This record gives sequence, C-alpha cells and structure tokens, in this order.
Amino acid sequence: MTAIRKRSWINPRGEPQQAWQVDYRDSAGKRRSKQFSRKKDAEAWSTQTAWQVTQGTHTPDSISITVKKAAEQWLERARREELEPTTIAAYDQHVRLHIGPLCGTVKLSQLTAPMVEGYRDKLVDKLSRPMAVRVLRSLTSIITEAQRRGQVAQNVALAVRVKRMKRQKVKAPIPSKESLKAVLAAANASADKQAPPLVMLAIFAGLRASELRGLSWRQLDLKQSAVTVDQRADAKGIIGPPKSAASRRTVPLPSSTIKALKVWKLACPVTELGLVFPSLAKKPMSHRYMSINVLGPLLKEAKATGLTLHDLRHAAASLWIEQRVDPKRVQTWLGHHSIQVTFDTYGHLFEAVERENSVAAAIEKELIG
Repeated sequence: MTAIRKRSWINPRGEPQQAWQVDYRDSAGKRRSKQFSRKKDAEAWSTQTAWQVTQGTHTPDSISITVKKAAEQWLERARREELEPTTIAAYDQHVRLHIGPLCGTVKLSQLTAPMVEGYRDKLVDKLSRPMAVRVLRSLTSIITEAQRRGQVAQNVALAVRVKRMKRQKVKAPIPSKESLKAVLAAANASADKQAPPLVMLAIFAGLRASELRGLSWRQLDLKQSAVTVDQRADAKGIIGPPKSAASRRTVPLPSSTIKALKVWKLACPVTELGLVFPSLAKKPMSHRYMSINVLGPLLKEAKATGLTLHDLRHAAASLWIEQRVDPKRVQTWLGHHSIQVTFDTYGHLFEAVERENSVAAAIEKELIG
C-alpha cells in the first residue's frame, strides 16, 4: 500500500516550503518514503513503485549504491578471481573512460531500461560498435554483480543490445595458399631451427600465439601425432590455464609437423618448464619477440609481411573447412566456446563449400541424371 500526502514546513531562512511525500512499505515490509516537488510526479512514482514491490523488483534509493561503487566492487571481484591482467585492464578502462563519466553518479535503484537505452545510444555515437558492445556488456555485468549481492532487485540492462550491422561484419583475413607455401618454405630454409615447427603448429593446428608461447613438450604426443592444449602464457609470460574451458582441446598433427618437432626437440634448450619455444632466458617467449624476431624474418623472406600469427590460425580454419571438416569439429579444434563464434568468423567459408557442392551436384545431375 502507498499513500501520498502533502507536507508543509518553514525552512531555516524562514521561507515556506511544501512537497508531496509518498509513504509505502518495501518488499521486506519496511516503511519507506520519498518526496517530490509536484503531486503529478509523486503519483506516477507511487504507481510504478507499488507494482515493483509486488514483483519484488524494487530497491529503495536510501539503500542503493551508485553505478561507480558497483563498478568498483565488480572490478575487485575480477581481481579476486584472478582474471587475466589484460582482461582486468580492459574492464578498468571501460569503467574509467566510459561508464563512470556516463552514469557513475546514478544510483542503481534509479536506473531504468530507457535510461540504459540512452546510454547505449551515446556509446554508439562515441565509440566503434565493437567497443560499444564491450562497454555495454561491462555495464550489464556490473549490475549483475550488484544484483548477486542483493544491492539491486533487477538488471534493467539485460535487454539492451548493440546490434552489429551486417556491413560492419569483417570477414577473417585468410592467407592465400601461395603465401602459406612461401612462409613454410622460408621456415624450412631458415637457420632458426624452431621456425619450422612453430609455423607448422600455427598453420596446421591453429594454435593461438599465447598457446604457442606456453606450449610444453608434455603436451605433444609425437607417437599419436597430436597436440593437447591445456595451458598458455599470458601477457606477462606467466603460465596458466587456457583462455576458456573450450580452449582445452586435442588437435591432430600432420606427419610433416611431427618430423619438424622431432628435429627441433634435439636442439631445443632444456628449460624448467619444458617449453617448446623458450626465450633466450629459458622463459616463455614474449608475443612481441615471437612476432618480430621469429616470424618477422620468415614473412619478409616470403614477401608476406602483412601476415600475423593470428592470420596463420585463420589459415588453419580455412584449410579444415576446405577439407569438409564438420563445423562442430572445427569449433572444437579452434577452441571456440560456441559454434556461433565459429560461424560468425568463418561462415563465409562454409557457405563457399556448400556452393561448390551444389555446383558439383548440378553438373552430376545434368550428365548422369
């Protein structure tokens, strides 16, 4: 039940004041009140609050925290759960540069879906769509964390989305087979004996740079011709679990890669961590060193300086798809957390294979019936 009454009083300066006060009981049965300068506003708020109380979605302003405070505790939980340093840094940037200035002083109890929609529009106007998606996702997670702590009854940002326009969907850059052959040839001719196995693991197994940097010999089954991904090196060179649970996987290797690994194993420096591609200090190699000092000369020799380690991972996906590997298996071998990620990234390649199959079937029908 809610009640609206008019209040009148004299302020310290001796001036008469008046306001409309809404008295009500919250979901826990505790008496609450809120004042408005206009009766119309009080009535509208009273109607909305009465419904929220019955639905269990009302949080009184007096016990609510601000978005800024909620963001601080969200970041603290991320640190406590030891998320990747680069992930925490990105979250902190979202809060400092975008969420804080946009709505940091607003209390969670005062947030509404239309307000969040307005924030969404401002983010899209200010940022690229991919970045706007990430910032909005962080805001949603901030409110979810507060909801988990019982500091707000509902997450009004859950239904707010930034749709990525079709024309903005960038297809994964797939290196040509000529470029791949040239890079492989340069690796085999290189004086750096780790070059051939590194390039082959990227092209034929689709390993991420962090997975190559953290790869140990125990993960390689040279008899069964497979590599099992169960660790990686983060940006600081610390060995830890893979990017996600889905990143734990076993990928088959061709005989050429096994041969290159056997040759390199005889020359590979022995390290405490048993690293396949250690640095000169026998620690995990930095991403920069691997890209510039190991891969760089090969790309220059192959006249393919525009390629990156991640492009070689794209090449692995394209080669599997060309060989009609089942999409679900491609997802597994790449370590994607969902098939949708695989289709979003390589859907155009699957479509090309389907078109080719249709052409072959049409020709067969014309000639054979």
